[in-house]
Amino acid sequence: MGIINRLQYWGNWLTTDPIGFFIYILYFAVAVLLTLILHEVAHGYVAYRHGDPTAKMLGRLSLDPRKHLDPIGTIALILVGFGWAKPVPINPRNFTGNRVRADFLVSIAGVVTNLTLFIVATFLTVIINPLLWKPEVIAVNGGANSFLEIYGLGYNILFSGAGSNYVQYMQTPWLMHVQRFLLMFLTFNLTIGIFNLIPIPPLDGFHILNDLAFKGRLNVTPQFMRGAQIVFLLLLFSGAVGSVLIAVTTAVHGGVLHLFLLILGQQ
Repeated sequence: MGIINRLQYWGNWLTTDPIGFFIYILYFAVAVLLTLILHEVAHGYVAYRHGDPTAKMLGRLSLDPRKHLDPIGTIALILVGFGWAKPVPINPRNFTGNRVRADFLVSIAGVVTNLTLFIVATFLTVIINPLLWKPEVIAVNGGANSFLEIYGLGYNILFSGAGSNYVQYMQTPWLMHVQRFLLMFLTFNLTIGIFNLIPIPPLDGFHILNDLAFKGRLNVTPQFMRGAQIVFLLLLFSGAVGSVLIAVTTAVHGGVLHLFLLILGQQ
């Protein structure tokens, strides 16, 4: 969904169903905050475990949103569906042992955290789905996969906050609130995790590439960093990054979902 379409959709929703819209924003805010905060805390904690107390001393090993949110990254997340928090300050000179290895582990910690949370949340949605929807409703609408895949039937119903209009098709209606949060949470974690693997500074993917392919020898000047950030923001808000990211996240989610449905006998 493009920025203009997203704003129009939210504007119409706010006008026609203000209570439903603000309930959606509540889910959205909690899912976003947890996704971004846990990503950054993971970086800081792993750095601390490898001898760098910088993040801890600056209070970044905290769940307080004020310590982590980046204004532009938060706006990007709202408008284009993915964004970032303020990078946790790391001082590689404090690392003990192999500095390249430590930098790699610190860089990948946020992505691993997000992808782990995505896997756990996806597994829980598969467990909850047959408890939420009536079996016959699932059967006549393409099976469990259509209710759980990104942009599928059930996903669109719950993600939009329209679940209350479908209570007659549910066997445990209150679970729609749990399922809606899990769908948002897994989507944000998968998106942020894959987004941060893009090898452009200052994203984690650049550090991971530098550590794996160049043994940490690539040095980024402040001028290059500023130029890379400008180019990246232009690509971000143009929709170019979003198109690729949506395709990748949809494919990854579909593969993990299919695996869990097979394991739990729902395929």
